[in-house]
Amino acid sequence: MSFEEYAALARQLSERHRAGEQHAAAESERRRDLHAAADYLHQRLTAQGQRLDQLGRAIGVAPPPAGPASAPGHPGETAAWPGPPSGSGSASAAGSGQSGAAGSGPSTAPGTGDGASDGAAGVPGRAGVGAYSQVPAGEARLALPTAASPAGAGVPAQRAAAVDPVVELELARRMADEADRHGQQAEVLAQRPALLPTWSPLARAVAVYAGCGAAAGVVMLVLVLASGVGLVDGFTLGAWICAGLPAVAFFGGYLVLGRWGRPAMVAGTPPRYLPLGFLICFLLVPMAYCAYLLLVRGLR
Repeated sequence: MSFEEYAALARQLSERHRAGEQHAAAESERRRDLHAAADYLHQRLTAQGQRLDQLGRAIGVAPPPAGPASAPGHPGETAAWPGPPSGSGSASAAGSGQSGAAGSGPSTAPGTGDGASDGAAGVPGRAGVGAYSQVPAGEARLALPTAASPAGAGVPAQRAAAVDPVVELELARRMADEADRHGQQAEVLAQRPALLPTWSPLARAVAVYAGCGAAAGVVMLVLVLASGVGLVDGFTLGAWICAGLPAVAFFGGYLVLGRWGRPAMVAGTPPRYLPLGFLICFLLVPMAYCAYLLLVRGLR
C-alpha cells in the first residue's frame, strides 16, 4: 500500500469518525429535547389534573381515588418474541432430528424425567414419523421466532410497529391544548350563577328583590281581602303591610341570591346589594297597597 492510499484511507476513517461523533451528538441532543418535552407535558398534565379536581370539588363531585398502578401486561398475555436467542432452538431441534435419524442415541419416551421429547414420533401410532424435520445449521439461524401460545403454536408472532416519540409527543401536546380549551370553557361556566347567568349582578339583584316584593304584594292583596270580610283586623293588616311583608320579601331575596345567585367558583362573596334590596322591598309593598286603594276608589 502506497503512502497516498494510506493517507486517503486515514482521511476516510477520520471523516467517518467525525460523522459518527456528529451523529451521536445530534442523537443526544434529540434525546434531551424529547426528555425536556416529556417533562413539560408531565408538569402540564399534572396542573390540569389539579385544576380538574378543583372544578370537581366546586360542583360537588369528589375526585376519583388513586387506584394501584396497573401492570404493564395482562395476565394471559404472552411475550412478543419468546424463546431462546437466534436459531438456538431450531439448531437444537435440527440436531435432535439428525441424531434420531442416524440412530446414534436412544430416544426417551415422554415423561421419563429428563425433559426430552420425541415430538411426533412419541405419539402412539406414529412410529414411522421422525421427531423433527432435518434443517441445515445455516437455515436454522434464519428460523423465525414463534409465540409461545397454545392456540397459535408454530405461528410467527406479529412484530410491533415502531413508535415515533416525536409524533406521540405532538399528539399529547394537541390533546393537552384541547383539554386546556375545554377547561377554560368549564371555568367560564363555573363563574356564572345558576339564576339568570347572563345578567349582571346588579340587574340580577334588582330582579330577585322585585320578584320577592311582587310575591309579598300578592300576599298583601289576600290579607286586604281577608280584612274586608272580617278575618283580619286593621292593626294586623297595617303591621303586615308596613313591616311584616317587606321584611319577609327582603330576607327571601337575600336567601335566593345566596343560594342560586352565587357562582360555583368565585373569589370571595358576591355582592347582594342589601341597601338596594331593603329599599325595593320596603317601598314596593306599601306602594302596591296604595295603588290598590287608588284602583278601588277609582272603580267606585
